[in-house]
Amino acid sequence: MMSTSSRKIAVVTGASSGIGAVYADRLAKRGYDLVLVARRADRLQALAAGITSAHGVRVETLAADLETDAGLASVEHVLANNPAVAVLVNNAGLARLAPVAVSPVQDSLSQIALNITALTRLTHAALPAMKARNEGLIINIASVLGLHTLPFSAVYSGSKAYVVAFSRGLQQELAESGVKVQLVLPAATATEVWDKSGVPLSALDPATVMPTDAMVDAALVALDQGEQLTMPSVADADAIVRYEALRQELFGMSQTGKVAPRLLAV
Repeated sequence: MMSTSSRKIAVVTGASSGIGAVYADRLAKRGYDLVLVARRADRLQALAAGITSAHGVRVETLAADLETDAGLASVEHVLANNPAVAVLVNNAGLARLAPVAVSPVQDSLSQIALNITALTRLTHAALPAMKARNEGLIINIASVLGLHTLPFSAVYSGSKAYVVAFSRGLQQELAESGVKVQLVLPAATATEVWDKSGVPLSALDPATVMPTDAMVDAALVALDQGEQLTMPSVADADAIVRYEALRQELFGMSQTGKVAPRLLAV
């Protein structure tokens, strides 16, 4: 799969619906050709036809199950070998919201495979070429539940906490380069992820649910403004700064070989 267009390419995973589909539309509107990745080939083809008609860009589709080695390998090949790839949107994700004690282990393993392993492998595939060109953008879609855990979100929150830590580390690693990483932490967003999550969208307070297009548009405004960590539903930007500062302060306080006085044996 090698585009013959002179335009830069954005690769979007989980593109057949929801957040991924909106990112695909918005990036096409910004002039990117696209490679759209998801399991459902029919949905991808319909989306591609609509985007091509609306924006006049070249759109290729790649039906791939990113929980499988074969599916990941097919996308890795594109990322590693197509020099036109300028953007990777790691959006594909899975939520299974239930207490661990009553959940099938496969539900946990599936979330880890898609939310952690796939994101990590695709980033590994894209990064060397981006670094060599000293240009590129990786957008990692995490969740506010990467900062907070509920009684039924232990695995999902854990997987998204990995995305947060992984992305923050990459940002520091790439700070002196032309490769950028944006970490996006949506709150409840109106997507199909809820359908099989165990918590239907209808169970949520509608006032807490953001429309998908609004979430993506806000994240792209934040990207244009240079934000590295974006929480589209948080109005107080200073709160995010204070959170980050306190996190770093707490880490700094841990850097001693002395036991905390409260923990000394009496």
